[in-house]
Amino acid sequence: MKVAVKSGPQWLLDFGRKWKVPLLCVLLIAVVIWLFGPAINNDFTGFDDPDYVTANTHVQKGLSWENVSWAFTSTEAANWHPVTWLSHMTDCQLFGLQPWGHHLTSILIHAFNTTLLFLLLRQMTGSTWRSLIVAILFGLHPLRVESVAWIAERKDVLGAVFWMLTLWTYALFVERIKLQKPTSVFYVLSLCFFVLGLMSKPMLVTLPCVLLLLDYWPLGRLPRGELQSSTLKRLVMQKVPFFFAAGIVSVITFAVQKRAGAMTAAVPLTGRFENALVSYCRYLGKLFWPTDLSVFYPSAGAWTAIGVVSAGLLLAAISMVVIAARGSRPYLLVGWLWFVGTLVPVIGLVQVGEQSMADRYSYIPSIGILWLLVWAAHDLTKTFRVQAAGAAAAVAAAMAMSIMTREEISHWKSSETLFRHALEVTRNNYMAHHNLGAALDKQGRLDEAHIQYLEALRLNPNYAETHKNLGILLAKQGRVDEAMAQYREALRLDPKNADAHYNLGVALASRGRVDEAIAEFQGAIKARPDSADAHNNLGVLLQQKGESGEAIGHYLAAIKLNPDYARAHFNLGVALAGQGQLDAALSEFQAALRIKPDYTEAQKNEASVLEMMKQGVRKQSVPQK
Repeated sequence: MKVAVKSGPQWLLDFGRKWKVPLLCVLLIAVVIWLFGPAINNDFTGFDDPDYVTANTHVQKGLSWENVSWAFTSTEAANWHPVTWLSHMTDCQLFGLQPWGHHLTSILIHAFNTTLLFLLLRQMTGSTWRSLIVAILFGLHPLRVESVAWIAERKDVLGAVFWMLTLWTYALFVERIKLQKPTSVFYVLSLCFFVLGLMSKPMLVTLPCVLLLLDYWPLGRLPRGELQSSTLKRLVMQKVPFFFAAGIVSVITFAVQKRAGAMTAAVPLTGRFENALVSYCRYLGKLFWPTDLSVFYPSAGAWTAIGVVSAGLLLAAISMVVIAARGSRPYLLVGWLWFVGTLVPVIGLVQVGEQSMADRYSYIPSIGILWLLVWAAHDLTKTFRVQAAGAAAAVAAAMAMSIMTREEISHWKSSETLFRHALEVTRNNYMAHHNLGAALDKQGRLDEAHIQYLEALRLNPNYAETHKNLGILLAKQGRVDEAMAQYREALRLDPKNADAHYNLGVALASRGRVDEAIAEFQGAIKARPDSADAHNNLGVLLQQKGESGEAIGHYLAAIKLNPDYARAHFNLGVALAGQGQLDAALSEFQAALRIKPDYTEAQKNEASVLEMMKQGVRKQSVPQK
């Protein structure tokens, strides 16, 4: 009996057919991790990272039932995105406040997204190499740096994971329909992934419309050229649960951002519409020529008429071309509407924040343009030689983008490098001056920081945060009266500014103006109920006024918010000792010493309480410092 033996080349061909896709996935993951790897050496930034991680005590405590509950009820950072909070908590659980771990998570998620995009496009179109090229261009593009290298933008890459998974399971759902097999599991999975995506980043609200686009092409559920009303109605009804979920999250997001003051009507509707037209073209420009990227693009004020008209004409021309070609090249229409539609929530028609555009907003929208371009290039290169030249061009583009991406990652090394770069590539950027001032202030370079704050206020005298930060700097220099003036101006511009209330309270307390200081600490707590420092300081002032009962309540609140708050334990011990609760007071002094063993005042008070208990004295004051 003879046993057939495959030849070497045939064996390699069989191996390639079987393992091609897994190997390409491994390659994609490896390339993305290699390219973005240097980001793990970057620090946290002072721009939003404190809100999300470095100054957020809930996140820093890691995963617990209490913190999970907070994640689902919190509207901090002017957003409702519980899954994003859980992601940051997990990082703190694993890595503490070591920035490399947080960066590594974002890099791994982005690598996963790049691979998911490849698999998704291949699943829907059946084309391996074109799908691979789109994924490579997406994964390596410099516009991805802001989403990946900025820890506070975890919501961007995390939301995209669920975006990809929603589309992929929906494509499997459609495939099962065509094969006349059970479909409910994949439909439910798709809806669940969508809900998780909305709870990561509300920008995903446009996804149900993208599902309808994919029904048109490449899934082929809508006959091209004859949009049957009954078929369209059935497909729209199929998306009702998706639209319902998107509607709920849209309402929540609108309410949260409005309450937080993130929405501004400072720019009239006509100005926002003009900026939207120009911004669409700017996003296209950055996609094709990704230079002069900035963490913040300030508003241009008013665009010139010729600029607005030119942008409108360009967008209209592209739209007419893709509509005209929809019969023979439907990918043009789908890719273009993907880009235009997914940018709608952040294009500025409803103004949230003060940026005119943002690189991070292009994370999902850019896929539509890249998809369109690669498929169009394939159609235009029918011969093998031309296709080979096109492949070589794609490789060259990927290499060029890799060089630019590495350079862009270096700008995120620290807050100082990030905002110095922003000042180099933009004009009249008050936000960059403000944040550079904050970075210099943190380093103790007060004179340099002062200059940056003054320049920020020259460009935008109505930015409350700069007034508040300038007040903190002046207080460090001993110029308390000038500091208080800045805090008051910050509060005039933003009455809910918790930090301005708190720091004004500290300044007033240092001047002995106790009642006014109490009012400011109460204002700080109203604006930010989870401020342990405000509760503690308010307790100190109330105790000075003889209101020990209320003081104890605030000390307890501070300790509940931050169990490792040694000063609050100490102050609570003093208050309890004054009420004759010596056992409880002793417990608090000992708790303070466990947290801070060299706490001299706590050592002295512990000894005093022990002596009082030994002598049978039940009520006596102990020092409070």
